[in-house]
Amino acid sequence: MKNLLVIHSSPKLSQSITRELTTEFIEKWQTANPQGTITHRDVGANPPSHLTEETIGAFYTPAEQRTEAQNQALSVSDELIAELRAADEIVIASPMHNFSITSGLKTWIDQVARVGETFHYTEQGPQGLLKDRPVYVITASGGDYRAHTPIAFLNHQDTYLKVALNFIGLQDIRLIQAAGVAAGEAPINEARAALTEAISA
Repeated sequence: MKNLLVIHSSPKLSQSITRELTTEFIEKWQTANPQGTITHRDVGANPPSHLTEETIGAFYTPAEQRTEAQNQALSVSDELIAELRAADEIVIASPMHNFSITSGLKTWIDQVARVGETFHYTEQGPQGLLKDRPVYVITASGGDYRAHTPIAFLNHQDTYLKVALNFIGLQDIRLIQAAGVAAGEAPINEARAALTEAISA
């Protein structure tokens, strides 16, 4: 029985293209996996807390040496990482904000990119510790910033998410883009078709 982790990051609870597309993805995924379970994490409506000096200090303190305050500071990170580990597949809904990801999604990444838990340092450099699995990244942007366009250099969303997810061990990134939605429905329909293809693959 598969478990799907769904991460919404749009602050908009209505009229959000990424929420709409992700809802369609969930419906298709549930049809393909009728016994599957779904875990929802909405970092758009309820963003994780920003890292503090105490949180960062706790990250680098061995578990047996942490104070009660440090353990409390790690509670959010512990919960989010546990959700990641339990998921067989992940879907991240990510609207572009100012050429990159939303602030809520950035705090989620800050909480899950944790030394000794999701990555560690080796002589060859940092190495991700999470088991690889499919990560469907559903994005939406007003302009078309895809790789073949003249303004692709402004797209710091796709590149950042790929680097951040690869860093913790998630290599199988499957990008579904609604690019240039300011121009009309066509990009959204293209993304819908990509959803169907991704689920049936």
